[in-house]
Amino acid sequence: MKLEHSDLPGHSDVTASPDALHNDCRGVATVLSRVGDKWSVLVIMMLGERPRRFNELKRMIGGISQRMLTLTLRGLERDGLVTRTVFPTVPPRVDYELTDLGRGLSTTVKELGEWAKQHLPDIEAARQSFDRRSAE
Repeated sequence: MKLEHSDLPGHSDVTASPDALHNDCRGVATVLSRVGDKWSVLVIMMLGERPRRFNELKRMIGGISQRMLTLTLRGLERDGLVTRTVFPTVPPRVDYELTDLGRGLSTTVKELGEWAKQHLPDIEAARQSFDRRSAE
């Protein structure tokens, strides 16, 4: 798929310089790399239902380390997708919740997950066919 400059939000000028197009594509790529990594997708899915505490997220997302969950949550917070609320209790209680921007992304992530689940048999069949052809 070739990304045209006019495909980018807010850009319809097809005479834009190659540098401008390159910068726009890089910007889009940085956003997609954040929202497309496996841990971010899982965190967004878990927070789609309701706010959650750190350890609750860690238990729900099998295989994620404490450090990776911390980095993922910080990145999502930095991008405006998640808010972190600290409650003044002993010990402090910290809740993570999707922002409006994050909820919009959650809808898209859920649709993508449903598409993947629906098409998984077709994708697995295509992989097996490819592997058989490659082995010959």
